[in-house]
Amino acid sequence: MISTGTAKLINLLPHKLAVGISKKVVNCYLNKYAHIHVTGLQQLQTIQTPTIFVCNHLSNADGLVLNQVLKSVDPTFVAGVKLSNNDVTNVAVHVVKTTNIKPNSADKEGLKRIINLVKQGESLLIFPEGTRSRLGSMIEAKKGIILIAQMTGAPIVPIGLYGTEKLLPINEGGDMSSENFHEAEVYVTIGKQFELLKREKEQEKKEYEEIATTHIMKQIAELLPDEYKGVYR
Repeated sequence: MISTGTAKLINLLPHKLAVGISKKVVNCYLNKYAHIHVTGLQQLQTIQTPTIFVCNHLSNADGLVLNQVLKSVDPTFVAGVKLSNNDVTNVAVHVVKTTNIKPNSADKEGLKRIINLVKQGESLLIFPEGTRSRLGSMIEAKKGIILIAQMTGAPIVPIGLYGTEKLLPINEGGDMSSENFHEAEVYVTIGKQFELLKREKEQEKKEYEEIATTHIMKQIAELLPDEYKGVYR
């Protein structure tokens, strides 16, 4: 990825100019290193919008790749605030339309923004696992996806994605600024839109959330090779 110094310079520019330069930089990297194969694009022609796209999460390149694939729908990506706080990843944030949320907390303001976006007709893209998988396969999802789906009433579209863990591997030490692009084949499969499972009258909230979350993640897992399904195999 670009150096921290270059990223800092870009972030100091007026917003419109920073966005324009960031798009050119990111497109250059993707065109050079990512060979993207997409299945299921026809699903986008028939979906009800606004909708919630949900996808497994393997790399910081996921949002960049999906932003290209879903450009006809132009969803808002729900991203953790730390991406905006890092000079290098903030360049990517300039490229992808995002709304920030504080992970692992009761971020009422962030949740309110998300719900308002959907009410205004915006589709969302959410990574339910809440973080990139260090295992190279699916990890357990957070329950926040259920709350957002319930409060917006939006249907859901699953996406299976792999190859980005080779395109932009996670830095083992956790330094996102040190992550570098490598040539890789990237595969994206868009599934059929579905409705959130309804809660039964006698069903406990915790039980319902576990069942509904698993149902969502299984829809993603069905779009992936077995080695990427992880805990949802």
